[in-house]
Amino acid sequence: MPVSTEKEKALAARMQKLGVSENDLEESFIRSSGPGGQKVNKSSTCVQLVHIPTGLSVKCQRERSQTLNRYLARRLLLDKIESQQKGFIAAKKEKIEKLRRQKRKRSKRAKEKILVAKHQQARKKELRGKVVLED
Repeated sequence: MPVSTEKEKALAARMQKLGVSENDLEESFIRSSGPGGQKVNKSSTCVQLVHIPTGLSVKCQRERSQTLNRYLARRLLLDKIESQQKGFIAAKKEKIEKLRRQKRKRSKRAKEKILVAKHQQARKKELRGKVVLED
């Protein structure tokens, strides 16, 4: 067995933490390509995993052993699912924070800065006016 029982238990715990069960995974085996010689060409060691609820898929043909590739494919898939979940959560938090900033009342200092900027812009526009030549 190429994968230790501790690693398998850790993987199972991570799957449970992310809410992924074995029933959610669709697993298929394909012939690998590339280096590895006759072993790779004759046996289906490449593992393709599809997480049905999210539609995410992963292929792993890193090793010559099918069991090791199965473990690595699950790990890759969990990484993808985790990054997707964290990405959605981070984006949602960012959106809420942006709305909070927009609705927040401006401080006196901020209002003063805005007024100063407006006055400067008005002065610039006055200078752009037509030049009147007097004879």
